Amino acid sequence: MSNLLNLNKARKTRDRKAQKATADANALRFGQSKAQKEREKIQKSRADQALDGKRLTP
Repeated sequence: MSNLLNLNKARKTRDRKAQKATADANALRFGQSKAQKEREKIQKSRADQALDGKRLTP
């Protein structure tokens, strides 16, 4: 006799694998690399500092 298999668990596992594959593909297509995110963060920080330095106080 073979092992018992819970069909609900098998279905959910299959669906999770499919969703993970889709998510990974989308991350490659649309996502940013860690270096790109860090560069954007630094540029935003510099822009914020420059703007704060030019702010006039009444």
